[in-house]
Amino acid sequence: MSKTVKRPAAGIYPNCYIPSRLEDRRQRARMLRQERRRKPDKPDDFVTYEDSDSEEETPAQQHQVLSTSYNFVDYVRSRESDLREVRSVDSAYASRHILTHDMFKETPIALGNINKVFCSQWLSNRQVVFGTKCNKLMVYDVNTRKVDAIPTLPNSRGASPDTQSGIHACQINPSHSLLATGARHSADIAIYRLPTLDPLCIGENGHRDWVFDMCWLDDQFLVSGSRDTKVALWRINEDNMEFPVVNKEGEEQEAVPTYARITPVAIKDCRGAQKIRALCFHKEYREIALLSLNGYMHLFNAETFSQKLSRKLPNCQENVCIACQPNGLYAVGCRSYTLLLDPRTLQAVKKIASRYSGCGIRSASFQGNILTIGTGLGMLMFYDIRAGKYLESQTSASRTVVLKASRGYVAQFPEEEMDNFQQIKYVPAIYTHCYDSSGTRLFTAGGPLPATLIGNYAGIWQ
Repeated sequence: MSKTVKRPAAGIYPNCYIPSRLEDRRQRARMLRQERRRKPDKPDDFVTYEDSDSEEETPAQQHQVLSTSYNFVDYVRSRESDLREVRSVDSAYASRHILTHDMFKETPIALGNINKVFCSQWLSNRQVVFGTKCNKLMVYDVNTRKVDAIPTLPNSRGASPDTQSGIHACQINPSHSLLATGARHSADIAIYRLPTLDPLCIGENGHRDWVFDMCWLDDQFLVSGSRDTKVALWRINEDNMEFPVVNKEGEEQEAVPTYARITPVAIKDCRGAQKIRALCFHKEYREIALLSLNGYMHLFNAETFSQKLSRKLPNCQENVCIACQPNGLYAVGCRSYTLLLDPRTLQAVKKIASRYSGCGIRSASFQGNILTIGTGLGMLMFYDIRAGKYLESQTSASRTVVLKASRGYVAQFPEEEMDNFQQIKYVPAIYTHCYDSSGTRLFTAGGPLPATLIGNYAGIWQ
């Protein structure tokens, strides 16, 4: 979980410099090699081999190992004392430990008359922002358990109820200074300053239909994808924005915040696409991956903003979400399985079959080597990329880790009884989920899967 290169407080060696640790390290490496050498019942199609089977390490390597502490207490003490020691911590280990030991407990969130949460992001260690189908941008405080509404930004043309089809995406730039999300008109984007959530600007004239997803390339450039099969590139630079003058001379300054209006730097048609559903940015290959509802995957060069290739996904139906592992694979959620793709060729590496038939994959994200999968049956599943199987529980043998969301409610409106609706319990679809920066808390949200039903679900796992 943690790694701290210790320096001796007194003497030559630090307190973790115990020679017997080398023998324990050799024993573990020996057992691992024996496990890898075992011949499986079914030979693998692709096998890798280590460069050397030697157990010997150089004296410099042995000194480095003995000077390194993997104790989390040493990491915390080194950080608190601000010692000049090289230290690091793997947040994915905390997520894995909590999941495998069944330590996650859900706290349901009452959202009232809100319809279907589509997107979410952690603003800080205590606040989560999320967007809904009823065009509301909300912030939930974990400590006070209160939900506050953030005003959406209208465009210069005016938004009718027909154009308010929900906020489908919200993304935070790498420096955590800006939040990009949908505006009051679902074909526009809105930018807010962080952490104050003051409006900065609204992006217009980029799309003619709903914006389904967006991603940041860096702190200034943002890419959005829409149902009109177009991809728009925006530049968010406050120095080049023109803000309207609200106050007149001699009057006191009003408290109403003002915001600028921007247009896209470039707009490109995604050739071969029908309704862009999801997109993500792969930093390692400097490319933008887009998912269209006709079962195609498209790649754009992030530096030239030009389309590189399109590839038909194998037997891919209802593909509505995509996730990118840093320096690794793409994951595409389909009706009955999750597809892992090689980012270099877009070849299918593995089909991860769902453990529950007909559940539908509605959200996906990577936390280290763990792929988190949100389904349409109110369950979260966890797949270990490194082990090639679903994450197994350490407290119960032969059982995989599954988080089942609370049932919530749905308001059903029969056509013949519009006035006398009834509230019924239901199993929600997990349309969105996100981990906090520590990996020890998980926000999940969604709502009823049928488009005709109105309802919501949200919960914090910690």
